[in-house]
Amino acid sequence: MSLAIANSIDDVLTALAGGARPIAGGTDLVVGARQGKSPLPESLIAIDRVPALSTIEQTDGHVRIGAGVTHSRLMSDPLLVERYTGLADAAALIGSPSTRNVGTIGGNVMNASPAMDTGAPLMTLGAIAELRSVSHTRQLALSDLWTGPGQTSANPDELCVCIVIPQTPAYSGSAYVRLEYRRAMEIAVVGAAASVVLTEDGTIASGRLAMTAVAPTIVELVGASEAMTGMAAVDAADVIASLASDQAVPISDLRGSDRYRRHTIGVMAARALDAAARRAGGERIGVPVNRNLGIGAAR
Repeated sequence: MSLAIANSIDDVLTALAGGARPIAGGTDLVVGARQGKSPLPESLIAIDRVPALSTIEQTDGHVRIGAGVTHSRLMSDPLLVERYTGLADAAALIGSPSTRNVGTIGGNVMNASPAMDTGAPLMTLGAIAELRSVSHTRQLALSDLWTGPGQTSANPDELCVCIVIPQTPAYSGSAYVRLEYRRAMEIAVVGAAASVVLTEDGTIASGRLAMTAVAPTIVELVGASEAMTGMAAVDAADVIASLASDQAVPISDLRGSDRYRRHTIGVMAARALDAAARRAGGERIGVPVNRNLGIGAAR
């Protein structure tokens, strides 16, 4: 196995064109190799020292988050905590402090796990992934990027250089919550994210919800905005819970049965909606919601 260190995006793209695979924190790649899920590639290109991949910028009505931004930054960056709070919620729940300090949003997105925490809030916030190769640049909605567990529609020579999220409007809020059996080094049994915009009288003007660990990919709740528009969040909770349970297609495994997941995703969806609406209404709920509202594992 060979390892090279990139200093620029061009360095990375050239290496990918030659068959190398990118590595930043390595929190998924190395663990997968140790568990025997997949061998380490013959050629790796380290991208953690590329400055252009580690920026968070506001531009043209969007925020651009470099693929190399760590989860620790996502959970503490003032702009993200204030305006894209659901993403900060998710980042704060990932792994341990050591994992959050080296793991990156680009790695999380391109790993394409249906249980990833950042995926659902990114989807509800309208995020797109920007992919670049030596010859082209393209942008994909996350629903088009993720094709199955651990699978994406990206080409082998394409690098995810950033995640682009539209600017959030006034009276908006977002939240991510998950069901977990323990606080540290845990993945979601199920999880739900909500993003809502309120009218001046406090009813829901629009909203989106997405679900974690209940399908082969992160999935958006179909018909959520239409179902809750014009309602108070407290009245919309039961409607959203029912939609989530009906649309979930979970598996049974050691961590939970399909029946249990189908029930609990409804509960999590309703809680995510409640927290997002409260934030949209001006209430300060700290990051992450799980800890500040007593959701999830007690310790």
